[in-house]
Amino acid sequence: QVQLVESGGGLVQAGGSLRLSCAVSGRSLSSYIMAWFRQSPGQEREFAAVIRWSGGVTYHADSVQGRFTISKDNAKNTLYLQMNSLKPEDTGIYYCAAGGGVVIGAPRSYNYWGLGTQVTVSS
Repeated sequence: QVQLVESGGGLVQAGGSLRLSCAVSGRSLSSYIMAWFRQSPGQEREFAAVIRWSGGVTYHADSVQGRFTISKDNAKNTLYLQMNSLKPEDTGIYYCAAGGGVVIGAPRSYNYWGLGTQVTVSS
């Protein structure tokens, strides 16, 4: 089992920054990929970024490329999402996820999910 707990969300003005954290506990993550997804009311869960826990290869969705950066700290067992130049359309609940699936942008590829942290960007 893997437990994921997100933190760092909040209210920020457009153009501002936030850093989300995801504390990870449980089994070894060496074979997992870790991702951030987000979901707005009435919308499907949207992929934002992914990182391979072993090796650190990353990929970011076009919608956040150049503004968001996913990273990890193996020693602290923590996943991060640095979000800069935030826009009102970035508003939503942000979830971290862990899994071993092939399609990195699909929620079905992830076995474990946190409860999420709310990010609200005001215009």
